Amino acid sequence: MTNVKFAELGLAEPLLRALAARGHEEATPIQAQAIPALLEGRDMLGIAQTGTGKTGAFALPILHRLSGARGGSRREPRALILAPTRELAIQIGEEMQAYGKFAGLRHTVIFGGVKHGPQFRALSRGVDVVIATPGRLLDHLDQGSLSLRAVEVLVLDEADRMLDMGFVRDVRRILKALPAQRQSLLFSATMPREVAGLSAEILHDPIRVEIAPQSTTVERIAQSVRHVNPGMNKRQLLEETLADPEMTRVILFTRTKHRANKVAEDLARAGIEADAIHGGKSQNARQRALARFKSGRARVLVATDIAARGIDVDAVSHVVNYELPNEPESYVHRIGRTARAGAAGSAISFCDPSERGYLRDIERVIQMRLDVIGDGPEGRDEKPAPRGGLGRGRPAQGPRGGAPKKAGGRPAAGKPAFGKPAFAKPGGRRPRRGGAGRPAQATA
Repeated sequence: MTNVKFAELGLAEPLLRALAARGHEEATPIQAQAIPALLEGRDMLGIAQTGTGKTGAFALPILHRLSGARGGSRREPRALILAPTRELAIQIGEEMQAYGKFAGLRHTVIFGGVKHGPQFRALSRGVDVVIATPGRLLDHLDQGSLSLRAVEVLVLDEADRMLDMGFVRDVRRILKALPAQRQSLLFSATMPREVAGLSAEILHDPIRVEIAPQSTTVERIAQSVRHVNPGMNKRQLLEETLADPEMTRVILFTRTKHRANKVAEDLARAGIEADAIHGGKSQNARQRALARFKSGRARVLVATDIAARGIDVDAVSHVVNYELPNEPESYVHRIGRTARAGAAGSAISFCDPSERGYLRDIERVIQMRLDVIGDGPEGRDEKPAPRGGLGRGRPAQGPRGGAPKKAGGRPAAGKPAFGKPAFAKPGGRRPRRGGAGRPAQATA
C-alpha cells in the first residue's frame, strides 16, 4: 500500500490538523497498513525498523480513540506505552505531543534516573496516556501513585530489546495489573523466539504488519567493513575514517560504557566534537549530549547499544561500529540509525582478529558479505559467501584487491585515502579484549 493520504484513513480532524502543521500529508507504509486495523480495535504485531513511522502508526489511532471520550479533570490512564529505554520513551512522548497538539489530551513520560516528584505531580493531575520504562512504572504501581485499571490500549515498543535487557519479568508483572479486556500492540525490529512467545501470550487474533524482512538491512545503506589487522590501531583508523568530509553526522557504537567514554575523549583531543551517551550518564547529561548532536554542535555521538535505543535523529550520514556487537541482531538495530525517512546512508564496521567470529555471524544473518575497505583480513576463513541479502554490500569472494577505498566505498584518486592521524601513537596498543580472547560483553 503506497501513497495513502492521512485524510483517507478516517482520523479525527484535530489529528489531521496536527499532521498538516508538521507537513505530513501521506502515511508511511506501516501507518497505511496499521491505522485502519487499529481504528477497528484489532490487536497488532508490527515488525519494523526504527525510522519507518511506527510511532505514528500506534500513536495516531490511540489519540483518535481517546479524543472521542475525554475524561474529567481527574483522569486515569487509558493507554499505556512501554519502552525499553529513557531515550525511546522521551522520543515517543515528543511524537505524542506533536500529534495530539489539538486533541486536548494529556500524557506523561515516566522513567528512572530522575526524581519521582514531577512524575507524582503529573500523575496526580490525571493523564490519558502514560509512556514509561518498565522499572519506574513498577515503582509507581508499588507506591500506589498509579493505577492501570482503566487502560484500554497497551503498546510494547521495541519488544526484542526489552527482552534483551531482562525486562521480561517486569513486563509480566505489569500485564497482571492491566484489564484483561484491552487492545494490545507489540512492535519489534526482529522476531526471535522469545518475542514470538510473548506476542502469543498477549495478542488475540492480531493483524501482522511486516515492513522489512526479518533480520535484513535497509537497501539504502551502503555497508562496509575495515579490517584491523595485527599491528594496526583502531583509534588511528577511526580518525582516518572521520577525515572523510561526507561524514557529517555520525553515530559510533561501542560495546561498553568505558570504551564509549574513552573514544569520545580521544576524539575531543583530536579536535573532533564528540559526546558519549550510555547508561552510566545522568539523564541530564544524556539529554545534553543528544541535543548537541541534533543541533550539529557535536559531529559524533558515541553510544552503547542500550543507550542508543530510541535515538531518532534525521540526516545521520554514517553509522560506525567501532566494536562489532556480539549479537548479530544488534547490528541491524545499529545501522538502522542512518538512511531514515527515505534518505541514503552508510555503515562502516571495524573488525579486529578477535571479532571475526562476530562478523561471520552478522554476515550470515544479513545474508551478504560486507564490502571491504582497504586491506582484507589476514588469515580470514574464506567460506562460500551467502547470497540474497537486501543490503548494498555485495556477496564477497574473499579479500578484494585494487585501489584503496574511502569510507564511502569509492576508490581514492591515486593518493592515500586519509590524512595523517592526530591522536594515534605510532605502534599504538591493540584494542583491549574481554574474556578469553573475546570482546567484552555489551553493557548499557
